[in-house]
Amino acid sequence: MDYLATQVLIFSWLIFPFYGAERMKHRGLRQKDAEYVDKYNSCLQGPPGIPGREGSPGVNGIPGTPGIPGRDGVKGEKGECVSEIFEEPWRPNYKQCAWNSLNYGIDLGKITECTFTKLRSDSALRVLFSGSLRLKCKTACCQRWYFTFNGAECSGPLPIESIIYLDQGSPEFNSTINIHRTTAVEGLCEGVRAGLVDVAIWVGTCGDYPRGDASTGWNSVSRVIIEELPK
Repeated sequence: MDYLATQVLIFSWLIFPFYGAERMKHRGLRQKDAEYVDKYNSCLQGPPGIPGREGSPGVNGIPGTPGIPGRDGVKGEKGECVSEIFEEPWRPNYKQCAWNSLNYGIDLGKITECTFTKLRSDSALRVLFSGSLRLKCKTACCQRWYFTFNGAECSGPLPIESIIYLDQGSPEFNSTINIHRTTAVEGLCEGVRAGLVDVAIWVGTCGDYPRGDASTGWNSVSRVIIEELPK
């Protein structure tokens, strides 16, 4: 038993130094390998290559889902109040002057007048005289009834008038013709300024024709109607 133990002990003494030396050898090799890798493993950077071409455009992707609705924004400041000017609606403007039995027998001159307030300069005046007129003469004659505005006849576009012409007729009738008829003198006049307007009805001659015996408003009502109208 002692002999066997002695043999094992002697073997161990012989083998252990070689085993330790072998381990030291392997450890030294691994250390050298690591140093070699650290020294020679880094590579030098070469020059950049030629840039590549752009690729083909890709296809459209799948449409996304609708986003969340946005919230109301901050309330803005109060705006300025701008007043608009609107043209006033047209208001009727008219006047009537009437006389009972004028019985005005003049042959030349102003018969009567009616004052009117015109509101606008760009409007027109409609005038009407209605009354009994008569003309009498022994030979051919002519009389003219017409309107004036502030003393002047209408020029926009033409005078407003009415005439009566009486022919000589037969000798046995011409001295007895005395017919009174209700007649109208009517028209529109433009270009009359705004404000007070003296509208008058006159009687006069017809150019070069002889005048006769005129009568206006005999035994009946005569009237002048004035109305302002939009153009």
